[in-house]
Amino acid sequence: MEVIKKIFSPIARSINYIQNHFKAMLFILLLVILFAPTSEQEFTPNNLQKIYLIGPIMDVSEIVEKIDDATNNNAIKGVLLIVDSPGGGVAPSIEIAYAVKRLKEKKPVIVYAKGTIASGSYYASIWADKIIANPGSMVGSIGVIMQGTDLSGLMNKIGIKNQVVKAGLYKQVGTSDRPWKQYEINELNKVIQGTYDMFTQDVARARKLDLKKRDMFANAHIFTAAQAKDIGLIDEVGVEYDAENAIITMSGISEAIWNKEDKFDKLIKKLTADTVVTLHTYFPELILK
Repeated sequence: MEVIKKIFSPIARSINYIQNHFKAMLFILLLVILFAPTSEQEFTPNNLQKIYLIGPIMDVSEIVEKIDDATNNNAIKGVLLIVDSPGGGVAPSIEIAYAVKRLKEKKPVIVYAKGTIASGSYYASIWADKIIANPGSMVGSIGVIMQGTDLSGLMNKIGIKNQVVKAGLYKQVGTSDRPWKQYEINELNKVIQGTYDMFTQDVARARKLDLKKRDMFANAHIFTAAQAKDIGLIDEVGVEYDAENAIITMSGISEAIWNKEDKFDKLIKKLTADTVVTLHTYFPELILK
């Protein structure tokens, strides 16, 4: 009996280990199935790159890094920037715009608007060789906004008073504990108007539009894809298939090999975008506009 136990003990230990760690092993197996390469092509270096700009524009370090990597990667012959964003902060939108401009100097780049390309996300896209928009997309909203909340009525009702020590007339500009004074509104208008001038000048320069007619293409107008094409904000109306073929042609490659976005990263991005949308719905002041 002892001899039999010794012979089969390795098998028994293996079975016992599997039983004790079944859930962990099942989890690892699921990860392998979900994220392991599914074809030999996934091991082949890609010659075309898809980069996604989805959701409100806030922290853009990752997308700028991807654009710059594609710019400096000699294996990449063309980039398709897929956009579905309502816009966001001015500075991060410009960071993307300048990254696209650097990219354009070395290789073709096409923007495909799959849903919304408005405000900051349009700013981010203006230097592409071509902008193609889905027929159902919304385009434009070229404008700048700064908003705040006057909480003074609520503060008075619950007995809260603010105390301030400051140096500088405009140091309290934009605070929410009282109505804004006219000279403060004028100060904010100076910033807003200056930013709007920069925005519209860059759009006119990049899209070869007449700045004197900016009230037609800017002024926060929202356009359908067809209307945006007529006014010069985009180049073509089409679907992603058309955008893919356009960048293939511009890149001059014989066989297109697209990058495969990491599935785990894609899942995390989707969850993050859903969270941002929820926060924007219930706490709109948390999101830059």
